[in-house]
Amino acid sequence: MGLFRAASGLARVALRRNLARAAASPFAAGGGGALSGARGAPARYFHSTPPRRFAAPAPRAVPLSRLTDSFLDGTSSVYLEELQRAWEADPTSVDESWDNFFRNFVGQAAATSPGLSGQTIQESMRLLLLVRAYQVSGHMKAKLDPLGLEERPVPDVLDPAFYGFSEADLDREFFLGVWRMAGFLSENRPVQTLRSVLERLEQAYCGTVGYEYMHIPDRDKCNWLRDKIETVSLREYTYDRRQVMLDRLIWSTQFENFLATKWTTAKRFGLEGAETLIPGMKEMFDRAADLGVESIVIGMPHRGRLNVLGNVVRKPLRQIFSEFSGGTKPVNEGEGLYTGTGDVKYHLGTSYDRPTRGGKHIHLSLVANPSHLEAVDPVVAGKTRAKQYYSNDRDRTKNLGVLLHGDGSFSGQGVVYETLHLSALENYTTGGTIHLVVNNQVAFTTDPRSGRSSQYCTDVAKALDAPIFHVNGDDLEAVVHVCELAAEWRQTFHSDVVVDIVCYRRFGHNEIDEPSFTQPKMYKVIRSHPSALEIYQNKLLESGKISKEDIDRLNKKVSTILNEEFKNSKDYVPNKRDWLSAYWTGFKSPEQISRIRNTGVKPEILKRVGEAMTTLPENFKPHRAVKKIFDQRRQMIETGEGIDWAVGEALAFVTLIVEGNHVRLSGQDVERGTFSHRHSVIHDQETGEQYCPLDHLVMNQDEELFTVSNSSLSEFAVLGFELGYSMENPNALVLWEAQFGDFANGAQVIFDQFLSSGESKWLRQAGLVVCLPHGYDGQGPEHSSARLERFLQMSDDNPYVIPEMDPTLRKQIQQCNWQVVNVTTPANYFHVLRRQIHRDFRKPLIVMSPKNLLRHKDCKSNLSEFDDLAGHPGFDKQGTRFKRLIKDQNNHKDLEEGINRLVLCSGKVYYELDEERRKTERTDVAICRVEQLCPFPYDLIQRELKRYPSTFIKTSSSFLLHGSYLTCHEIEHSCILIHLPVFLLYRCRDRVVPGGADEHGSVQLHQPAPADGDEGTGPGRHRGHQVRGQGPISGHCNGLLLGARPGADGAGAEGAAARPHQLPVLILMKENPCRFLE
Repeated sequence: MGLFRAASGLARVALRRNLARAAASPFAAGGGGALSGARGAPARYFHSTPPRRFAAPAPRAVPLSRLTDSFLDGTSSVYLEELQRAWEADPTSVDESWDNFFRNFVGQAAATSPGLSGQTIQESMRLLLLVRAYQVSGHMKAKLDPLGLEERPVPDVLDPAFYGFSEADLDREFFLGVWRMAGFLSENRPVQTLRSVLERLEQAYCGTVGYEYMHIPDRDKCNWLRDKIETVSLREYTYDRRQVMLDRLIWSTQFENFLATKWTTAKRFGLEGAETLIPGMKEMFDRAADLGVESIVIGMPHRGRLNVLGNVVRKPLRQIFSEFSGGTKPVNEGEGLYTGTGDVKYHLGTSYDRPTRGGKHIHLSLVANPSHLEAVDPVVAGKTRAKQYYSNDRDRTKNLGVLLHGDGSFSGQGVVYETLHLSALENYTTGGTIHLVVNNQVAFTTDPRSGRSSQYCTDVAKALDAPIFHVNGDDLEAVVHVCELAAEWRQTFHSDVVVDIVCYRRFGHNEIDEPSFTQPKMYKVIRSHPSALEIYQNKLLESGKISKEDIDRLNKKVSTILNEEFKNSKDYVPNKRDWLSAYWTGFKSPEQISRIRNTGVKPEILKRVGEAMTTLPENFKPHRAVKKIFDQRRQMIETGEGIDWAVGEALAFVTLIVEGNHVRLSGQDVERGTFSHRHSVIHDQETGEQYCPLDHLVMNQDEELFTVSNSSLSEFAVLGFELGYSMENPNALVLWEAQFGDFANGAQVIFDQFLSSGESKWLRQAGLVVCLPHGYDGQGPEHSSARLERFLQMSDDNPYVIPEMDPTLRKQIQQCNWQVVNVTTPANYFHVLRRQIHRDFRKPLIVMSPKNLLRHKDCKSNLSEFDDLAGHPGFDKQGTRFKRLIKDQNNHKDLEEGINRLVLCSGKVYYELDEERRKTERTDVAICRVEQLCPFPYDLIQRELKRYPSTFIKTSSSFLLHGSYLTCHEIEHSCILIHLPVFLLYRCRDRVVPGGADEHGSVQLHQPAPADGDEGTGPGRHRGHQVRGQGPISGHCNGLLLGARPGADGAGAEGAAARPHQLPVLILMKENPCRFLE
């Protein structure tokens, strides 16, 4: 241990002082220390807050007392000797920091140079701290802002004098070889001069690229990055590569200039100031293709989208120019003129098989995007995951997701973190996403100071241990380098990586916006700032690496092509289906008539799969209650009676699976089910082992053919993910189930911008099923309503237009934006799920799924209702299929006599009405259930009304303006079509629950009052009033009444007098729905 005693007293004092200062920072202490001497906050910088005085932590901190005393004072040598002996006997017996110390400097230094003095080792320690400081905080010294407006203080820890070095030490050699380290500290080059170390550190960490990676706890990942970063020769490009990069930059720049010249006042959200993004993306994709990527899914906002469409994804330039000029409607031969509503140019997507520089082809797909920033992120992730499934890409190397972000939205939108949070979850991971942040240093008019609280807009990605590469957007070769490095990282470690392209926005938020109102100093600099193309051309000319003639030739070629495409754009007719994948071949668009198919299954298949899904392994020990449930399910299948909701759902899943369809169910707690009804994944009570019966239906079944997964506690990202998953291939049943129906609130953007309007805007169909538990069960206002009225309001089934009842009625469902159902039987739920797959078009399906019906004694079906045999009761007599309307189960004649009341209801209220009818023995009442609310079954309603010419009632378990009341107009129009006169009469509460709350929290108050007379004021009841006409009404209701003859409903003379002209009346009532039977 003599080497520890070699340092002189003066050297020990100086070293202790310097190390004590360094130890106050996290370089030595592992986090939290301040940088002494750091300057105050600058006047302006592109960070939102002054740079924090910190550096990344060491893996395990060495206490300050040990740094200044334990291994510096000669008097403590005995302590060190004891530590060394303990370490030699067992390295794990000492702190990890001492383990590293002995490995690096005692064992290795002694083996390399036995004559090294303690002074030399101490100096090497100081130099190691300096190297680490550059690796941690070098990005703070990097030249990232192309405008040069940033005024970031250089941390003191990057100053060699901070560690006691002077100019006299520059040419001295120091030992730096460290065991299991890479880069400068590799044991392959143990001796280096201080000058060479500093030059390489400055070149690697303080140029136009700033690296943040020392927050990553994995040593192998850090070493991999050190080798890439500190090997500067990797950034040297050949003449041919530079010519390719220049050509791509010319395309990016001239494209924007051409649009600005031809359409001077059009909004296009150009890429001026960030043109290097395009060659960076192209080089990234070329590198990714070389590393095995075959398909890339891209999501991005409006900024630069047209440039990406034209130059990266190769959307025909003539089509883009045609859209600027007004364009022509897309026409496909034999498909009519259905074009939807369309969308602005910078929201559209496309796909293309792009040839790469390496001679390969890579499929690019740019997903259509709404104006809601970052909303497309989870959609891209889901689509990428689906591509990996269908291409059997189990190691997730063939399909890649790439997301582009703005600096303001990346740090400001919560869905960014929700999507990042999915990246490592088993059933959601895509093997890493590459994130490109177009950081133009201003969000519309908001300065970063007001836009975020973190140092960088990318800091959120540190939660995933993702490396972050900050790059000056004016340095083309640096942008290309980090984009290629990002592709290499993703393919090596299969995790997320972020590239932060620090650039600027040459014009305002859009081209007709004036940015100097809010950023006058910035735009004064921008007006005189050269473009990235000018900077790169001058760089190449000055270095003699390319001639002026070469540059002129490339510019002329691009200009000629742009002008030719502009001429051809005047006669361009687009193909509206040119970006659909092969999986969608043969699927019908809304203007084509689709074929209606039966959804029943052969009885023998139902028995066989039913047995398989209720059989557990012999040695598996489930919870006794779960075992009882499976025993009961097996009995249901064997007897063919009493099929409950969970079994009906499972039968839909398994029959689709054995037909070769992929089924995926996702959401919070879906494996067991919120209400403990599903139990699709069961747990061994002794071993904790999990077992999914639906994974073992057939021999050698693909484990992903059926996927059921509890999701993270996210609605926005998870619903978006499942939507993207469903968009890739129509031959899959993809479901998202909310824990409670009102949880859909957190995902409203997906409902508004994608599910309800995606087909109309972008001509892209999706068959996603959304299950929203719905019903007023006395559990308070939060978890009662799935807000059925929202989905009906967003439906484009126009209640003010009476549809024509002709043979093309079957197109009604094709021409609506989605389907909304409120199903009341397990068999009908079975058929509506299978209907999603067994037809040649796709529509989103919104299911108001039940809660108390899951175990209701009457909510059962027989197995015969699931089979494919004809002859079942109902209106669809061609076979067994989903029933949009279930007629009264009394099976009356075609023209009914003696029926004074027809009740039309939707949802669980049917069982309340039916129970009351049985109790009161009302044989003059018929009850029909409207199972599909959108599109509304006009044909079936009219057919049923003709059978009951006397009187009609509709009830609902929802509130006025809070539920299926919105179908009043459809019912009214159905009456008009069969010449049944009608007017509306509302009967509702005289007040509204404050805050729009739907439900009280008392089960007792929730129970309906008895229908035994006039209205009362007891618990759960309020006095009502009647208002004629269709004026605005606020309040709650239970149902609608349509009556005909005065006195026919038992209301007596007074009731008859309230209905003049003896016309049918449509009444909204707020009382117990069972009162409709009075």
